[in-house]
Amino acid sequence: MASTTTLASILHGPRTLELSPRPLPPLSPSDVLVSVKSTGLCGSDLHYYTHFRNGDIIVREPLTLGHESAGVVAEVGSDVTELKVGDRVALEVGLPCGECSLCQEGRYNICRGMKFRSSAKAVPHAQGTLQEKVVHSARWCWKLPETVPLELGALVEPLSVAMHAHDRASLPPSSTVLIFGAGAVGLLCAAMSKVNKAKRVIVADIQEDRVKFAVQNGFADASVVVPMKRPVTIEDKLGFAKQVAEMVKDVEVDGQPTGEVNAVFECTGVESCMQASIHATAPGGKVMIIGMGNPIQTLPISAASLREVDLLGVFRYANTYPRVIQMLASKNPLLPDLSKLITQRYSGMENIPKAFDMAAKVKDEQGNLVIKVMVDM
Repeated sequence: MASTTTLASILHGPRTLELSPRPLPPLSPSDVLVSVKSTGLCGSDLHYYTHFRNGDIIVREPLTLGHESAGVVAEVGSDVTELKVGDRVALEVGLPCGECSLCQEGRYNICRGMKFRSSAKAVPHAQGTLQEKVVHSARWCWKLPETVPLELGALVEPLSVAMHAHDRASLPPSSTVLIFGAGAVGLLCAAMSKVNKAKRVIVADIQEDRVKFAVQNGFADASVVVPMKRPVTIEDKLGFAKQVAEMVKDVEVDGQPTGEVNAVFECTGVESCMQASIHATAPGGKVMIIGMGNPIQTLPISAASLREVDLLGVFRYANTYPRVIQMLASKNPLLPDLSKLITQRYSGMENIPKAFDMAAKVKDEQGNLVIKVMVDM
């Protein structure tokens, strides 16, 4: 008999989560019912949890968070042939309109009609995956090989961000790459740089333990600890950015200074890091804008334009899930051990508030880094 309700973790206000039953929509012929098994907590989820908003996007109705998810098919619609009950799947939770010119071009990630689970941008909100079961279009459920654990299936979503950023960068092999931000997305961008045979991968962050983690676990070749300065005037900010860029250029790999980089993957959204990215990039290079920070920033545009440094926006991903899953299944020797990014695990929906509280920390009570918190549903 088909399920009619699901137990969901529902956000009613800042740091206010309740477990409540929610009606499930009817299963259409093209849908599947998925029992959610693993969900990773993302920075945007944490913003909603902490502030009941994410930047300018305000939550207007009770919202279930979570979008980095994998699960098991529990029921299939009458027209679904590519999936069966018991299949393990990674959920691609963005549902584009499929009809606009952007969708037709394959750039469905920037479809104006996109409904993305756990985002409050559209009203009614598209409910996230921190619930026992979800009805989801079979078109956007991707089968996982038996060799890919469900936890890694949940990491397909943030890894897709990194792959899409590299698709947009279109770098030749043997490039020198700088990553600003050694959180989960930054480390995954570093991992993709390794897979794409970058000559050097440098990771920069204000947290020394994070950049050490990156180098020790094969995500990067060298690191920069960005000084904890907060310049006030525009002149001081730009001067600090140049200082950080010089620190990057002076970092040695195999006894040779890094020099200017071919591309920067900016994963922090911090103004000074964006500024430093431009100054650190070689003529003809690229700055990939991944981090979501202050929407208004002062940038040294002439330093970019006079050297033809391209500033490229990166928003989520498109056409990546099958390739990411194939990469995970292939056991590519260039890919670092991504399971090390899952630093804390919580079992059971009743522990979701604890998982969010942990995700807000730099380190846990045992002194371990907090990089990716995973909820085992």
